[in-house]
This record gives sequence, structure tokens and C-alpha cells, in this order.
Amino acid sequence: MSGFYRVLPQPVMSLLILGLWLILAPAPTLGQVLIGLILAIALPWATRGFWPDRPRLTNIGAALRLLAVFLADVIMANLVVARQILGPVGRLRPAFLEVPLDLRDPFVATLLGSIVSLTPGTVSAEIDRERWVLQVHVLHLEDSAEAVALIKARYEAPLRKVFRC
Repeated sequence: MSGFYRVLPQPVMSLLILGLWLILAPAPTLGQVLIGLILAIALPWATRGFWPDRPRLTNIGAALRLLAVFLADVIMANLVVARQILGPVGRLRPAFLEVPLDLRDPFVATLLGSIVSLTPGTVSAEIDRERWVLQVHVLHLEDSAEAVALIKARYEAPLRKVFRC
């Protein structure tokens, strides 16, 4: 671990803490900035033992492509879900499906579950780390094999490229 990460083990979290402190402060005085800096350094440092080890991001291009796919999917899924919930209720076929995972990193599996949950119409329910299966609730399921293939192709495969796992 480099010297920078010893002082700021979670630099993004430190920036968020400082930003939130300054937003909540009555006035951005020098004293408030100093208190915010102390908290931004002390809190992540004090909790560093609780943060999981993360794999190193190794492919920025793949990460940007995954982000673009995810954002496009969120927009499309919003439109589809709006049409589904505004239509006849009896047409919906909610279901759970199991997505067998090829990746074996707990952090990346959790990230996949988060991506699935942030996409309208799907929620990750559980990650079984013994069988490496992601359980997903789908608002409307027509073909489970197609849904599993879609999650694996659009999210899991790119995540494996991003983190090389």
C-alpha cells in the first residue's frame, strides 16, 4: 500500500465526507473546512479495517463501455417498466431467476448485484457464494434463459474484463 493510501485509504469517501460536511455547515469558514478535512482523513482511516479488499481496475476502456451500456439499459428499462406497470396488471409475470456466476471475486459479484438492482425491473436478492449464484427478482419474466444470458453478456462479462477476474 502506497503512502497516499495509508493516509487516505478511501479517497473518494474522504471527498464525499468533506463535501457533505461543507454542504451541511452553516457557513464555509476556515474552521469548518479544517473540521471537514480532519473528519475526511480520520473517519476512513479509522474504519479501514472494515473495508473489503477490492480487485484492481485494470481496463478503463471496458469500464467506460460498461458504464455506457448500463446507462442506456437504465433509460430503456425505465420506459419498459413504465409501460408494464401502467398496463394491465394481469400481464405481469414476476419471477425469481438464478444467474450462475463465472466470476469468483466477492467485490465484483456485489458490484454485479448492485448493477442489476439499479436497473429498473430487476432486483438482486442474494449472492450465494458457495454455489456462486446471483438470485434476481424480475418484474416481468418471459424467458429465464434469455434473461440469464442477457445479465451475463451485458454485465458480468464486461465486469470480468474490467477487473480481470
